[in-house]
Amino acid sequence: MKTVSVALVLCLNVGVDPPDVVKTSPCARLECWIDPLSMSPQKALETIGANLQKQYENWQPRARYKQSLDPTVDEVKKLCTSLRRNAKEERVLFHYNGHGVPRPTVNGEIWVFNKNYTQYIPLSIYDLQTWMGSPSIFVYDCSNAGIIVKSFKQFALQREQELEVAAINPSHPLAQMPLPPSMKNCIQLAACEANELLPMNPDLPADLFTSCLTTPIKIALRWFCMQKSAKLVPGVTLDLIEKIPGRLNDRRTPLGELNWIFTAITDTIAWNVLPRDLFQKLFRQDLLVASLFRNFLLAERIMRSYNCTPVSSPRLPPTYMHAMWQAWDLAVDICLSQLPTIIEEGTAFRHDQIAWGEQPIRWPAAAEETTETHSPFFAEQLTAFQVWLTMGVENRNPPEQLPIVLQVLLSQVHRLRALDLLGRFLDLGPWAVSLALSVGIFPYVLKLLQSSARELRPLLVFIWAKILAVDSSCQADLVKDNGHKYFLSVLADSYMPAEHRTMAVFILAVIVNNYNTGQEACLQGNLIANCLEQLSDPHPLLRQWVAICLGRIWQNFEPARWCGVRDSAHEKLYTLLSDPIPEVRCAAVFALGTFVGNSAERTDHSTTIDHNVAMMLAQLINDGSPVVRKELVVALSHLVVQYESNFCTVALQFIEEEKNYAVPSPANAAEPGNMTPVRDSPAIPRLRSVNSYTNIRAVTTARNLNKSLQNLNLNEEGGPAAFSPGNLSTSSSASSTLGSPDNDEYILSFETIDKMRRVSSYSSLNSLIGVSFNSVYTQIWRVLLHLAADPFPEVSDLAMKVLNSIAYKATMNARPQRILDSGSLTQSAPASPTSKGTHIHQAGGSPPMPSTSSSSLTNEVPKPPTREQPATRPPYTPTLGGQAPHSHQFPRTRKMFDKGPEQAAEDGEEPGGHRNYVSLALQTGLCDWSAKYFAQPVMKIPEEHDLESQVRMERQWRFLRNARVRRQSRVITQRGISRLDDQIFINRNPGVPSVVKFHPFNTCIAVADKDSICFWDWEKGERLDYFYNGNPRYTRITAMEYLNGHDCSLLLTATDDGALRVWKNFADQKNPEMVTAWQGLSDMLPTTRGAGMVVDWEQETGLLMTSGDVRVIRIWDTDREMKVQDIPTGADSCVTSLSCDSQRSLIVAGLGDGSVRVFDRRMGPSECRVMTYREHGAWVVKAHLQKETDGNIISVSVNGDVRFFEPRTPDSINVLQTVKGLTALDIHPQANLFACGSMNQFIAVYNTNGDVISNIKYYDGFMGQRIGAISCLAFHPYWPHLAVGSNDYYMSIYSAEKRLR
Repeated sequence: MKTVSVALVLCLNVGVDPPDVVKTSPCARLECWIDPLSMSPQKALETIGANLQKQYENWQPRARYKQSLDPTVDEVKKLCTSLRRNAKEERVLFHYNGHGVPRPTVNGEIWVFNKNYTQYIPLSIYDLQTWMGSPSIFVYDCSNAGIIVKSFKQFALQREQELEVAAINPSHPLAQMPLPPSMKNCIQLAACEANELLPMNPDLPADLFTSCLTTPIKIALRWFCMQKSAKLVPGVTLDLIEKIPGRLNDRRTPLGELNWIFTAITDTIAWNVLPRDLFQKLFRQDLLVASLFRNFLLAERIMRSYNCTPVSSPRLPPTYMHAMWQAWDLAVDICLSQLPTIIEEGTAFRHDQIAWGEQPIRWPAAAEETTETHSPFFAEQLTAFQVWLTMGVENRNPPEQLPIVLQVLLSQVHRLRALDLLGRFLDLGPWAVSLALSVGIFPYVLKLLQSSARELRPLLVFIWAKILAVDSSCQADLVKDNGHKYFLSVLADSYMPAEHRTMAVFILAVIVNNYNTGQEACLQGNLIANCLEQLSDPHPLLRQWVAICLGRIWQNFEPARWCGVRDSAHEKLYTLLSDPIPEVRCAAVFALGTFVGNSAERTDHSTTIDHNVAMMLAQLINDGSPVVRKELVVALSHLVVQYESNFCTVALQFIEEEKNYAVPSPANAAEPGNMTPVRDSPAIPRLRSVNSYTNIRAVTTARNLNKSLQNLNLNEEGGPAAFSPGNLSTSSSASSTLGSPDNDEYILSFETIDKMRRVSSYSSLNSLIGVSFNSVYTQIWRVLLHLAADPFPEVSDLAMKVLNSIAYKATMNARPQRILDSGSLTQSAPASPTSKGTHIHQAGGSPPMPSTSSSSLTNEVPKPPTREQPATRPPYTPTLGGQAPHSHQFPRTRKMFDKGPEQAAEDGEEPGGHRNYVSLALQTGLCDWSAKYFAQPVMKIPEEHDLESQVRMERQWRFLRNARVRRQSRVITQRGISRLDDQIFINRNPGVPSVVKFHPFNTCIAVADKDSICFWDWEKGERLDYFYNGNPRYTRITAMEYLNGHDCSLLLTATDDGALRVWKNFADQKNPEMVTAWQGLSDMLPTTRGAGMVVDWEQETGLLMTSGDVRVIRIWDTDREMKVQDIPTGADSCVTSLSCDSQRSLIVAGLGDGSVRVFDRRMGPSECRVMTYREHGAWVVKAHLQKETDGNIISVSVNGDVRFFEPRTPDSINVLQTVKGLTALDIHPQANLFACGSMNQFIAVYNTNGDVISNIKYYDGFMGQRIGAISCLAFHPYWPHLAVGSNDYYMSIYSAEKRLR
């Protein structure tokens, strides 16, 4: 908004004083710096009017000015109404000088004249409001001006009340009239309070208030000279002040610089004292209003020194005592102290207007050749700002100098320093960016983008990245002012450091984000070619943002995609799919996803490209990073939406195939877990009978009462309900909808999908590539099926949404041929041996995942378009065991992440909106998450490097504790351990222990049963935590490792389907949280007879070795979240044990055929097996490689023979015989002990000489109870502690004698 019209109403009646004011003699006479008595009254009046107009024009030259000198009421009315008419919705200013009329009245009137100037005529403020309208600004320069402000507010209130009455009562006279404007947007400035007279000091002008508002520098200098302190500046007189050289609007002259400093100081005072919204309204919206209010702060300071209090509405807090005024006094002082010298010597200066150059210049020097530069004010304020930045504490008040830093950006001398400090300030976080935007930084930095100075580039790019990371709505302004060209040139400049090019490409990514004009502008600016050149840059963040930027410019913008095709962008992006940094791979998948998605018309060319991209993306199916796989599902979902009809065909085919494939299941399986796998052919994965797993996602398990209730319920209807998953088991949230007449949602349940995945005869997803294109859709469908069974819940849920959406459409399209009424669902569908009621999948119990629970999968399917009903959740009729959506069944574990499903936006979509259901619903938020990097402090020392930080202290404490554990345990093991049978802990575990693992340094032990993990504190003997691992029912946990045991530990669990999960926040009162999960081995086939999955963790390198029922040892780099290498074992049996040594790069594997194989991972796949020992005749229980440089290999087989090998010799160097029939064994890494557990229910502990040091058969003090069959054993890595888990659910720990410990 701006002020477009100004009414100057002067009631001076020169020569005649009003009757109600007694003036002093001598008295203040000057009006607009003119003595009215020095010329004829009429001329004086006109000159004063003209002068006032000039003074206002300095601040707003473009407004329309109308003077009304000594007017009548009619003249004022005519003037005001015409100005309002022309101004329309803009602001009008009304300036009233009432020095020649009586004071305002308490009735709310000011005075004007009659035609003959024989009477004073009252003019009601109510009328003035009506004529002026809103928005307006009023300036009153007269005695008792505060009365007007009060009356104005009362009249404004009265108007509002009248309006309210008129609104209720149509017969009210006001109801027929046009609505009068609201007075809320009106601003008033009055010279004094209601009971005060204007100062009459003859040294001051009579219109002191007007002078402060319109000629602030002149009056401020005069006032400064009238103070006692001015005596300290010798030789300065009032006459001299008139002669200060320069122009107000030229910052390079002394007068201009003073004006500039004054602007900076008043702006700063206002910003520091006013509430933010009021500051925005008064100081940042209208140039004239801002100038008047800045000058009003001066008026308050000067007039208060004469016992006069200026009033404003809206009211401002008092500012006349603010500390910044001292900085102003100092600046004036410095300027005036040089004045006599300048004027004495400087006639040339005045005439020729020597400009203060952009560099410090010499003023005309005095006799002693003094040199002078700019006022030091701005440099000093920048230093103060710098001190605030470097010395401040975390939580502090915002820096006072911020508005000054803004003013300094106008000066070339200090610009570089100001930008640098501003950048450092914005780096403090989003709050700093918001503050800077509230001060009004935006237009300044936008203008600076037109500068060609190279040294400003890094600073401007940094500042813009910070602004856009917090407020991305500035895209339009940037494009409008051609700002994007600046960043395009930075990106294309190969001499710029990578960090700055990264910020430039981030800014461009924001400009093209969902903004068509921005996309067009950047496409013309050659953004795509620039980005593609930088794809191979060594800086990972740059690669990441280049890919995101490409993805965003392609989003819903066809020309850019074809430009990408011409530059073969997709092929260049393929290299990033194997980038070592997961975020970069993720960004590449995002870019390729938008590249194939949402295209308008299809051509053969584009289809070929889409297929190409799809098959490249399919390779990422077993990527180690869940973020990448989530992005992969979204990218494939674009493809699915694009080729919907093809995918519907594939879906129907799979559904039919799955329905016809009956899985043989023995009628009465006593224990579902012990079933022999069915083997059809090597191509088909070994299948477990369906009733050995129920819904994988449900947190509940077989011990679930609810489950048995449902089975009961079904059996009462006469045998197992004939209800095959091939009919797309009907399900609404968490309840079986048998017999529900309303229900026609057909959704793939998790098991259906899982079964499809295992049935569809694919040999291995790794051989997907290079297939003929007609089956691309089949391949992608399989990839999605695979992702639907992903161990990371968010990935599988996204994939479930895509599959269900297509399955829904496919079945809707196929509906007319297969009419199913609700009755046929329960009785007449063909019976199948698979339906034991398990397929009624209980999606209601929240799965362990942080985002929406899978029950929302069923909720989010929109209704078929044929039926009219409100789009709410599908109706459900709970069966006997059913329950309300999202309620928990009888959970065996506590709820983990259950925030309850956050109902997603698609819930209430209109029935027809199914296409959007997939395309819009699926987003991973990758880009916003990546953008947070720029919003957070970049320059701040990370907490872990800050010596005083809490994080650092905690870490130091942990390291000291670790050193203490190592030291104390070493003392014990060096003394030698003669016995190990002191039971220090016993407790009943919730499940049969299958794996136990001591934490290396604290007193925590993790005990895994089939699918859950329990944490015990073995010192205090209490249970710390118990949670569900999230693996499917037909799988079991076969290995655990602590990652980063020395610091903030994570727990890795491996299950026999090849999935790895990593947990944090366990074993304390927080909720355990899954950090990541991935398919460590892709071709694992769950079986009860195999070795499951075995892992070994190498802390020094961050590598994880994985193997098991496969023919390879796969090595994962956990830092990069990717597979590093596959080492072929060269054997036909499973790997049962792994041990590695990073120093020697060796891996030792024990195998099921009794061989022990040694691999050197530095060599190629064909020659990396350096040694094979075939001395064991049976399954190797454990192979252990000692970590010392000359460490040996110790291996033990089921037959109890312990063999020691020297890696460089082909034969064993020592053999010991222990008990036969070993079920578990562990070797103490430090103490040269090994413990054997056997089927015969006892544990024998040996030293390396083969001497038995302890035999453990009974539990201590437990009624002499015999130990159950040993299921697992583990030594503590340091202490002489042995943990034992047995089949009777008990978990005990034995240690060396007390006196030793």
